[in-house]
Amino acid sequence: MIMKLLMINSWEELLTAAAIGIMVVFSLLFVLVLLFELFQVIVLKVAKKKVVKSGIDVDKIKDIPANEIAAISMALYLYLDSMHDEESNVLTIKRIERRYSPWNSKIYGLNNLHR
Repeated sequence: MIMKLLMINSWEELLTAAAIGIMVVFSLLFVLVLLFELFQVIVLKVAKKKVVKSGIDVDKIKDIPANEIAAISMALYLYLDSMHDEESNVLTIKRIERRYSPWNSKIYGLNNLHR
């Protein structure tokens, strides 16, 4: 059944088509991995240029322990999050009367052939 749908006449042609398909998928996955790695390298170079341009000593940044970086990040997050307005979290739903529209009326359906 599948061989008729794919217009393949023999098992050799089926195996060849499957092998080509698998090779295409894995080669595209490999290309995607290379693109992500290249993107990472570019982003790191741009970030390093910005740090050097700002005059910060990179060696001092590397010596900061991970728990201090986490504490600073959490403090910044909480500070910036508190700047937003508090919402009341109350929803008001008003019912609006609509005019009659025959667009969704069942009596005007296509299956209604009685005249």
